[in-house]
Amino acid sequence: MTGQRYVRETTVDDYLASIPAKDREVLEQLRRAIREAAPEARETISHGVPTFLQNGPLVHFAAFRDHDSLIVASRAVVERFRDDLEGYSVSGTTVRFRADRPLPADLIARIVRARVEENESGLRGN
Repeated sequence: MTGQRYVRETTVDDYLASIPAKDREVLEQLRRAIREAAPEARETISHGVPTFLQNGPLVHFAAFRDHDSLIVASRAVVERFRDDLEGYSVSGTTVRFRADRPLPADLIARIVRARVEENESGLRGN
């Protein structure tokens, strides 16, 4: 898999089915953690990647050849969890991780809950 995707999936299930097994397993765990933290969030594909929406975007995730990414729809939330993200590659609102060192489910849940709260309060974190 390269950085660019030419086939555009229309559902998160289709997206996950299209990626290598090692990434699929990690991103399915990520998806479960997001769903548990934001059970009212709606899943969709936006900009070619899985996206979770609840009063606006919460997070996105994606698989690439050398890493997977969690894209948080708020720079403020990324900064709030900067210490917890130590050891991962963070650039702007993107957190990069490898399949052999995934993000902990509890950290994903805290990030997602922070985004839900931010969206519900009407604050913009970018």
